[in-house]
Amino acid sequence: MASDKHIVEQDSGETDDGALVGSQGGVSLYGVSVEYGLHVLLWLLSERPKRASSRDLAEMQGVPPASLAKIMPKLERAGIVVSRDGIAGGYELSRAASDITVLDVVDAIEGDRKLFDCKDVRRGCVLFGGSPPPWSIHGVCRIHAVMMRAEKRMRAELAKTNLAELAQGRPAKFEDSVANWFSEKRAERELARLSGMKAGRRPQQ
Repeated sequence: MASDKHIVEQDSGETDDGALVGSQGGVSLYGVSVEYGLHVLLWLLSERPKRASSRDLAEMQGVPPASLAKIMPKLERAGIVVSRDGIAGGYELSRAASDITVLDVVDAIEGDRKLFDCKDVRRGCVLFGGSPPPWSIHGVCRIHAVMMRAEKRMRAELAKTNLAELAQGRPAKFEDSVANWFSEKRAERELARLSGMKAGRRPQQ
């Protein structure tokens, strides 16, 4: 577990104004880390596995292990997951999936990322001569106000959906396949551990 948390990889670029550039070259408010985080959390919803390592989660979803190793500690600090050490260790949800919203995950990964950063440009009109008239700066900038309303609605929408709802529709047979896959991974690690212990006890030639 500990080694997972110290791998670093750059998975998205950032423009001069703070917007994120995705792998397809488009600019988005939220980076690919949010997509990775939401997808891998859905594997922790069932009782089997109740807990999974960062590496296994990354392999299951087909995302870079190094990227996920940065994401999971953020989710842990936000109280969305907890980690356990040991051969049977890994990450697990800290509370019911129905109590974890998409907004919770977004904020945990991206932090306080605003939709719009108003610089109060309205004061800079050359005709004002450095002294903007009261009518031009009265109250909140109208452009900023529009952006704040949009951000409020966006956050409200993200808060409407929880992890349990995102996972709806997965067939029971598929859930069994998921459980078996994680069980096999855990068994492989245990076998490797035991083999290593036996090799270490072999007498010197």
